[in-house]
Amino acid sequence: MSLAHHPTFESSEVTAPQLASVPVEPELKQPGRLESLPAETAKDLVGLFKLLSDETRLRILSYLLQSKELNVRTLCEYLGQSQPAVSHHLALLKASSLVDCRRDGKHNFYRIVPETAANLLGTMFASTPGIESNQLSLNTHVLRLDRAEGYTAS
Repeated sequence: MSLAHHPTFESSEVTAPQLASVPVEPELKQPGRLESLPAETAKDLVGLFKLLSDETRLRILSYLLQSKELNVRTLCEYLGQSQPAVSHHLALLKASSLVDCRRDGKHNFYRIVPETAANLLGTMFASTPGIESNQLSLNTHVLRLDRAEGYTAS
């Protein structure tokens, strides 16, 4: 069936949509008025995001968030990777101060350093122009920073 014979299109009179009925988006800042991210902060955040862009390191952090601390052998089992590979990723996370290590006999136990994680999130919130509250909304997830309690995700 052609559109000309379709009941909805039988009339030759076509009206333009009413623009006044379209909801208006909140006013955005004009290009000349946008705030710039400080160069040093941008450099720090780029380094952090590069570090976190690896799936293995993200999985390590996820496991450490679920436990007080884990040893390398346990992480190797969870990840299905060799000890040298896991140790390499842990060394990178430790160099960034995201994780810390303690030795107990032959085993190294790793944990997340909460102060570093809170400081990084604080940097993100403080340096993100246009955020008046301590909250970032990402699709269906919200990340909130409470300076006294750290961060929460929902």
